[in-house]
Amino acid sequence: MKRKLKTKNSICGLLKPTFFFLLLNVISSNIFSQTKNILLGRPTDTSITASILFDQSVQFYLQYGTQTGIYTNTTNTINNTANIPDEVDLHALSPDTKYFYRMQYKLVSAGSFTVTPEYTFHTQRAPGSSFSFTLESDEHLYDYGNTNLYKVTLANEASENPDFMMTLGDIFGDDHHPTTITYQTLDSLHQAYRPLLGAICPSVPFFDCLGNHEGEKRYYINQTPPNNIGINATIARQKYYPNPLPNGFYSGNDSIEQFGVGKPEDYYAFTWGSALFVILDVYRYDTYAADTTAKPTGWNWTLGKKQYDWLKNTLQNSTAQYKFVFCHHLRAEDRGGVNVALRNEWGGYNNQTGTTGSNYQFTAQRPGWAMPIHQLFTTYGVNIFFQGHDHLFAHETLNNVVYQEVPMAADSTYKKGILANGAAYTTDTLAGSGHIRVTVNPQCVKVDYVQSYLWHDTASTGPHNKNIAFSYTLGNCLTTGVNENTEQDNVSVYPNPTKDNLIIKLGEDIQHFQINMENMLGQTLLQSYSKTIDVSSIPNGVYFIHIKTEKYETNKKVIINH
Repeated sequence: MKRKLKTKNSICGLLKPTFFFLLLNVISSNIFSQTKNILLGRPTDTSITASILFDQSVQFYLQYGTQTGIYTNTTNTINNTANIPDEVDLHALSPDTKYFYRMQYKLVSAGSFTVTPEYTFHTQRAPGSSFSFTLESDEHLYDYGNTNLYKVTLANEASENPDFMMTLGDIFGDDHHPTTITYQTLDSLHQAYRPLLGAICPSVPFFDCLGNHEGEKRYYINQTPPNNIGINATIARQKYYPNPLPNGFYSGNDSIEQFGVGKPEDYYAFTWGSALFVILDVYRYDTYAADTTAKPTGWNWTLGKKQYDWLKNTLQNSTAQYKFVFCHHLRAEDRGGVNVALRNEWGGYNNQTGTTGSNYQFTAQRPGWAMPIHQLFTTYGVNIFFQGHDHLFAHETLNNVVYQEVPMAADSTYKKGILANGAAYTTDTLAGSGHIRVTVNPQCVKVDYVQSYLWHDTASTGPHNKNIAFSYTLGNCLTTGVNENTEQDNVSVYPNPTKDNLIIKLGEDIQHFQINMENMLGQTLLQSYSKTIDVSSIPNGVYFIHIKTEKYETNKKVIINH
């Protein structure tokens, strides 16, 4: 079992190294990350939880202060048992303040302590502050995800010094054999990520959003409790990863579950700077009437009334300038974004019968519920909804709400998602692997798709690691120093669909540009410096136009149909 220790003075917030020790070769070879690691979670304005894990029994303590190299606060010395995390709750910090910290540790039999490098962290940002956070999804290292590419993605995220990072699920679990998988296997699956995340999470607090493969579904939780994948996976996750619990800073699921689970730490919300963050669990309440399948569809899928009411109240009562919502997929195990956003509990219309007139069945199917989830978003001003599950990048908009699909973090083929699920999306659909960086300023939000590449997949003239494959902004970034690509919104490609010539319309002041056409595999079919492109010899299909000018880069999806 994990232990929790508290100190009178504390660390809070977000740990960042004072030098860039997180280069890829360091992540691969650093002894610190292999034998011991710190993972931060639950950052607030005045507190944080540091989960400390060693592979040997040691003694350790933390030192911290508000100036580099000067540590005015020290925790008690803690006796750690090998392979069992200690959760050290640190309190009484000043809001919106930068701190510096390090850890001292030694084997119980050793005479002197070893010291880690110094890290920095920041408590909750004040409204109007600028900050960034990163998103990854669908790591899948337990089956086909590539560990070396995932290390590249983590190094890329660490180099950006975000305030925190979040996974959108399918990171720890493996539900391919749900009735036979043991707690020991689930414990090992969750522990396996600690050395990897330990390379960034001493600096960057970690938030978890549950995916379908984590196995924490109501259907599984109800099967022969407590010995089932749902309960065992929850306990293993809670052991290694301190997700938020409801308190004065976080709201969320306050239900108490049986068999040692307690509060499941599955859905929660908080405010950071000028932004509200709402993280949903779309699996624990997976059927509306009865649990008959692990993969409910149509009206049988649900957030559950309690979570729905919490979501509505959270959005309605928030005065944050920006509102972001996150989950693994908007309808659990469907595919696509806006194509399914108007269906069933999310949009109110029957799944297969269209989105007009009598096909609206929300009132009958959800009596006593205020409105469909998408309508909650439009009514209470959600700016961006982030999801994973489909293993690609896609940027869509419905009624001024951005539906943002987050790419897979460790796909070394760079094309699994686009091949399997690209047709489920309508616009700005890109292949590749990597993460999403979100920069929040008082005047704007900027979203970047940062691609990851293994060194042997990077060509001198082709894709490269940290390539910004797509960017967009909300608001006016011109006064913040953030590069804004508002002119890209004026780019048009027509006719679409086309059969012979494709015309690219750019702004009048654009003097230099390059246009590439790529297929669904990301292969370049042609390169042009003309605004009129002959596509008569290109086969029918869906293609992507990448436009690079002296001012911006943008991507457009086109259909060729001769």
